[in-house]
Amino acid sequence: MIDREEIHRLLKTFNSCVPLFIALSDEARQKLILDIAEAGKDGINVTNLSSKSHLSRPAISHHLKVLKDSSLIKPLKVGTQIFYQLNLSENFEILTALITSYNSLITKINEADSRANTPAVTEDSSL
Repeated sequence: MIDREEIHRLLKTFNSCVPLFIALSDEARQKLILDIAEAGKDGINVTNLSSKSHLSRPAISHHLKVLKDSSLIKPLKVGTQIFYQLNLSENFEILTALITSYNSLITKINEADSRANTPAVTEDSSL
């Protein structure tokens, strides 16, 4: 039997990943993440991101806001410009926790199924 408290913890972890899943679900944002990664630790600004994309500057700004709100990127203000850098570590920690929790749950389900499908061994008194 699966512990209700464990299910509750797993649901809470899953819910904390929802903004991340939403941010990563769009191909334009996936491309922006790769462009920001390619820029390295110094980051990249909207003008340079625009030159790498078919998207308008307002569209890029919208996607950057979604990525920023999900903590996948972080802004760095340099003078009057804002450069965007990747901020993946804490997001992948929560994803790792989600995967680990689901693996544990799957193992418990498989073990319970295995026990349910294994016939009980009885002693043969005729020996």
